Amino acid sequence: MKTLGRWLIVAVVILVVGAAGWAYWNIELRWRPKTITKHQAEITKILETSGWVSPGLKKQKLYMVSFRTCPDCVRFKAEEYPGLHRAGVDTRLIEVARADRNGVPKSTPAERATVAEMWVNRSWALSEKWDATPVEAWTAAGIAPADGDVARTAVIEAGRKTVDDLRPLLKDNGVNFAYPLLVWWTKDGQMKACACEKRETYRFVRKDLGV
Repeated sequence: MKTLGRWLIVAVVILVVGAAGWAYWNIELRWRPKTITKHQAEITKILETSGWVSPGLKKQKLYMVSFRTCPDCVRFKAEEYPGLHRAGVDTRLIEVARADRNGVPKSTPAERATVAEMWVNRSWALSEKWDATPVEAWTAAGIAPADGDVARTAVIEAGRKTVDDLRPLLKDNGVNFAYPLLVWWTKDGQMKACACEKRETYRFVRKDLGV
């Protein structure tokens, strides 16, 4: 009986430790961003040379790769941009028009026109106006079309190449590309990234950026 009692105690301890470990992983570890230790220069160059737009703030930089109808991107902008901007974080938004998949369009002519315009003329005001307008109501009025324009079509392809180039570099760092992709630097110079699809990731971004 004493031996059985000891085994029961050991089993209970194992269960408690296992449950605590799972809870810590579920609440904390699974949401933490990755520290980028490989391909830092290549990733930085891709981001810096893309057609990002920003409010031009002066503190830390936060790059965000997005597409207009991405619901998780829309939520991050709505919930986190105001606090980030108050803290002086320069949100550098990289909008892309996704390529067709299996013959199914993943972007619209209005979206492609707007993305090309943002990349070419780097207008934060345009990005704010676009975000503030319901997707179905946005016609890209007054914006030159990308379709049929060789130069602007090339800009759209450059955005898609940005995503394609980032995927393997981030994967080498344990980050599986998804939207919104966020990349930033901590105050001590560490490069961080996450596919921040869930609200649970936001607190780590805020902490690293001093918000």
